[in-house]
Amino acid sequence: MAEIPKSGIRRFFDIVAQSKDVVSLGVGEPDFDTPWHISRAAVTCLENGGTHYTSNLGTPRLRRAISDYLQRRFAASYSPDNEILATVGVSEAIDLAVRAICSPGDEVLYHEPCFVSYSATVRLAHATPVAVQTRKEDSFALTVDALEKKVTPKTKALLVNFPCNPTGATVSRAEMDAILDFCSRHDIFLLADEVYSELNYRVDGIDNPKTVLPSFAAGGKRRDLVILLNGFSKSWAMTGYRLGYAAGPADVIDAMMKIHQYGIMSAPTLAQAAGVEAMDFGDADVAKMRREYRRRRDFMVAALNAAGLETPEPGGAFYLFPDVSSTGLSGDDFAMELLEGHKVACVPGSAFGSEASRFVRMSYATSMEKLKTAAARIAGMCESRKRNF
Repeated sequence: MAEIPKSGIRRFFDIVAQSKDVVSLGVGEPDFDTPWHISRAAVTCLENGGTHYTSNLGTPRLRRAISDYLQRRFAASYSPDNEILATVGVSEAIDLAVRAICSPGDEVLYHEPCFVSYSATVRLAHATPVAVQTRKEDSFALTVDALEKKVTPKTKALLVNFPCNPTGATVSRAEMDAILDFCSRHDIFLLADEVYSELNYRVDGIDNPKTVLPSFAAGGKRRDLVILLNGFSKSWAMTGYRLGYAAGPADVIDAMMKIHQYGIMSAPTLAQAAGVEAMDFGDADVAKMRREYRRRRDFMVAALNAAGLETPEPGGAFYLFPDVSSTGLSGDDFAMELLEGHKVACVPGSAFGSEASRFVRMSYATSMEKLKTAAARIAGMCESRKRNF
């Protein structure tokens, strides 16, 4: 544990917490409250005495709701009886999957820049994390060529996250098929963290609840190798409910359930009741938030590029990953100067990978009013740097 660093995001925001009048573009949490009808379901569950343990797998009703949702939204068929597990957020689902399939010495490929927990999660399972770099010049796409250079006989799994935190990168159906073929050729698991799947701005007709979204689980290709990891925090603005799920082969889900059973017991009962309501009746809420995120994204991409920070348009999630090298600063120094001198908080790119030091991550999951204030302050800092650079 002494060798595993603390989260680069949380470390930076310990500093932010001591500052006043800061506009935060940092923590990846929706600024929307959970839609009330979803929270009302939790309240009703409480009023009806829903304060007891559930099945380790999750309530049958929640697992059926997830199964129906995956069939409708991903064209993915999973049995609610033995192929779906409710977890404490998608973070637990990722941890369980890695621990269930890996033995000491196994290697897990993952792409960088990436969410801060991936490397640590693999190491906590006594396996070896192997980073595969993605590049801004390729829109942070994960290529099979890059994967082939890193795979070895010890490789047990590939962990992917699309739409991606922190870059907002997405993958096409063809790119998904190529990655699936890679996993099939090498007989390795594909751990697909798709917690931002509903926040994909490159899907035509996404607001239609019958539109099938891109997913590595879609169509059931190599379902013996794919472990789908998802949750309610981002798309339904339910971060505090701590509810996620895994879907995959029955034997893998059973192994994950054993770890979950002894370490956690079951996901919170009230959260599971809210999750049913979200799955069954939350499409309109997600669509409304998604439209607002898209509007904010468009504003911030234009504002940052106008300020001289090269910012690719992200295809999903609610993050921007601008290159700040034009200011003459590293991502760490840029973030600190922006915070101390201009009262805007973002996260240095170094938190997300060893080769992301010239980037910062900015979340646009905050109000348009605050984004306009932040954009003006960022422009002021960049203009000041130009005069003195």
